Amino acid sequence: MKQKSTRQPIWLPLAIALAMVVGIFIGSRFTVNKPVADNDRKLNAILNLIAQDYVDTTNLHDLIEMSIPEILSNLDPHTSYFSAEELRAATDDLNGSFSGIGISFVLVNDTIGVVEVIPGGPSEKVGIMAGDRIVTIDDSTATGEKMTNGAVMKRLRGAKGTKVKLGIQRPNTSKILTFTVTRGDIPVNTVDAYYMLDKNTGYVKINQFGRHTYDEFLTAMASLDEEGAKRYIIDLRGNGGGFMEMAVLMVNEFLPADQPIVFTKGRYKRDDSEVWSDGNGSFQDAEVAVLIDEFSASASEIFAGALQDNDRGLIVGCRSFGKGLVQKEFVLPDSSAIRLTTARYYTPSGRCIQKDYKMGDMNEYEKELLDRYMNGELYSRDSMKIDKSQVFSTLISGRTVYGGGGIVPDIFVARDTSGMTNYYIEVANAGLLQRYSFNYCNNNRAALKKLEDYNQFLRTAPSDEALVRDFADYAANNGIAPRWYYINQSQNLIATILKSLIARDIFGNQAYYPILNRNDKTVQAALKAMNKHKAAFPITD
Repeated sequence: MKQKSTRQPIWLPLAIALAMVVGIFIGSRFTVNKPVADNDRKLNAILNLIAQDYVDTTNLHDLIEMSIPEILSNLDPHTSYFSAEELRAATDDLNGSFSGIGISFVLVNDTIGVVEVIPGGPSEKVGIMAGDRIVTIDDSTATGEKMTNGAVMKRLRGAKGTKVKLGIQRPNTSKILTFTVTRGDIPVNTVDAYYMLDKNTGYVKINQFGRHTYDEFLTAMASLDEEGAKRYIIDLRGNGGGFMEMAVLMVNEFLPADQPIVFTKGRYKRDDSEVWSDGNGSFQDAEVAVLIDEFSASASEIFAGALQDNDRGLIVGCRSFGKGLVQKEFVLPDSSAIRLTTARYYTPSGRCIQKDYKMGDMNEYEKELLDRYMNGELYSRDSMKIDKSQVFSTLISGRTVYGGGGIVPDIFVARDTSGMTNYYIEVANAGLLQRYSFNYCNNNRAALKKLEDYNQFLRTAPSDEALVRDFADYAANNGIAPRWYYINQSQNLIATILKSLIARDIFGNQAYYPILNRNDKTVQAALKAMNKHKAAFPITD
């Protein structure tokens, strides 16, 4: 990539420096050239013919809404259309808040089960409790096969100050309880958890890059620093991206001054940009490892790629998704929007990690992750698809890195299949692990609430064997017969997941991840590598 002669330090106004990187740009004016104008007249003529002469009455608005995605589907895979409602929901999540009733829920047997009530939120204030089941919303039935997560969210979310009437079924009474909840602003945390893995290593799990992720990240890192952390594992597995600005700010915390973070290059000069570190980061001397998987995309890849190319961090896991296209957001007159690809981004070594695609062919693009699974890439590094024609070098040690298809990890960790028997897959696909954990907490909530933390829960919980035996009985009552040969093989996996889910119900994500990560091979591989190579980090073998 040809770099500009002028460098823009990160402390310059990010609204300017990152306008092309962030991918969230609101445009209200469009220049109409002659070819567009000619086609506009043609389109209007067609719509007028349909409105005036078509045999049946038609809804032109619905026709247009259906046609726009079809037009955009002939471009790259990441150019997309959002209706006004879809745009509001997507923006709310990234902005870190939305208006709702303040619960986490799960669909259990086509019924809405309340998993968590956010402290101080609207639902807690009126007496709704974890373990409740929502059976009616505004006097309409809220159960049945047609209930989906999206449908539930649509009915529970709403403008701040509006009210929603809920019919609640509670285990200790046969009477349907009625609560009227006034919707309020609900924070959405993007840092799921942070805690000390050992006396020197802090762990931070980030689920997306939202408007407040950088602030949450700094809070987590400062807390771990106070607890004695000297090195950090940043878990970006399953993180599909979000605001690029947040990833850039986070990378800056680890880099000395004047190190490249990300570049973009578009069709026009206005879409080109460079971002460099300013040297004000608080963790420039700390060791860092980044965990990625095939669902780590976009901003996650910018973060991992910048640390890898600057020889600043160790990347552990499997090859990331491979999204190297930048979108700008153009808001249309009816508050819908098009997110149009206007540039490609490049990591500091000059590589674009966008994986291959054919214009207008979404099927192959969407199938690519399945192909990785079928080709064995998730289980063997030798099966990993690497474009050997796109060879680049890291900026300090000159290590070889590759473009054209995601971030290739420094240390590959195969997908853990231990305990993945047919029995486990069957109960997992049926949702029985979550349902059992939900019911376990429901039946033991009074005793569980008396525990101080998840460590006390682990000390007092049933043994793995007893817990799994009870779960097998529960699964049998729900249509899945026990197969003890396979159950015994899966015992450790099942027990770990059940205890993680139960602990999360009672204590939140701060309890879920410490239990789950005890047997996480990727976390353990990162720890092992950092212990082995701490005198010469990052590794070069």
